[in-house]
Amino acid sequence: MLLLIDAGNTRVKWAIADEAAPIGSWLASGALFHAELDLLAEPLKQYQPKRALLSNVAGKVMRARLETLLLEHLAPTPALTWFRSRAQQAGVVNSYRDPAQLGCDRFASLLGARSLFDQQPLLIVTAGTATTIDALDTSGHFLGGMILPGLGTMTQSLALSAAQLPQVETQWAGAQFADNTSDAIVSGCIQAQVGAIMQARAQLPDAHCLLSGGAAHYLLPCLPPPIELVEQLVLRGLHVAALSES
Repeated sequence: MLLLIDAGNTRVKWAIADEAAPIGSWLASGALFHAELDLLAEPLKQYQPKRALLSNVAGKVMRARLETLLLEHLAPTPALTWFRSRAQQAGVVNSYRDPAQLGCDRFASLLGARSLFDQQPLLIVTAGTATTIDALDTSGHFLGGMILPGLGTMTQSLALSAAQLPQVETQWAGAQFADNTSDAIVSGCIQAQVGAIMQARAQLPDAHCLLSGGAAHYLLPCLPPPIELVEQLVLRGLHVAALSES
């Protein structure tokens, strides 16, 4: 039994798969906010995975919490592997100046996207705490990417930096030119995200555009087709990596 964990800046996503299962076919999966991490103990006890592949961009404290949780609730001690970006894996060539510097979650997303759309140029947008926009060519070479503040991060930054602007929830009435301050903030931040994505699409007009991440559903209605929503792309990439290493 295989455990996959994607520890992001806001949530921890997880999936459990049979070792022989096709990529993306999971026995159980879920997502937890950091404060809820202990709830992962129940599926760990139920399925008792023997091997775990973990992607962590949430820092040393989260890594220690995950190690403690897994070692406490899994017996015998599972084989824990911390996923890292490589120069090449599963058909993806990492062209970052320093391949190891590419965020492991971004590299996993590239693996997941390539497994779904082989031999196609791809633009992979992940909308989370940060929004990343990464490009793959037809042969699987990573061309590079962009990183910008995520939708929630943008709204929080305005509230912290401008005394007259409120902290708002990421809920939007749908009008680009809003008639109240809260909707105007959300509209402006959404359009900033959309603008960056559209600029990337203009540079790679033949690329198939994928959208993933916790804020994807806010951006999807504002992006013209073709664009495809893909859930849990990092976990899928981890599954690809786990099978390629087995």
